[in-house]
Amino acid sequence: LPLIAPLPRARTLSADAAYDSDGLRQFLVERGTIPVIPNNKTRKRFHPFDPIAYKKRNQIERMFCRLKDWRRIATRYDKLAANFSATVAIAIAITWWVD
Repeated sequence: LPLIAPLPRARTLSADAAYDSDGLRQFLVERGTIPVIPNNKTRKRFHPFDPIAYKKRNQIERMFCRLKDWRRIATRYDKLAANFSATVAIAIAITWWVD
């Protein structure tokens, strides 16, 4: 929660089953964020979640995996944020163009 609390409120938060806790769900609901977290298999009381929205999370994970194929991005050679952002933008453009 200390990492999420200072961030601006989002409409939804997608996470995998490892983040399935009542405390996190309660924090998100009080904040006005819809949790998109599948239930852990050991949970006794199941919470509803949107499986279609959860599938979109996989697309984002695959995008980050593709970016990590670029060594310069994965190791963050660039010291300045502007240079790093430009490198990420170039990698995204090339990846989009090739696919």
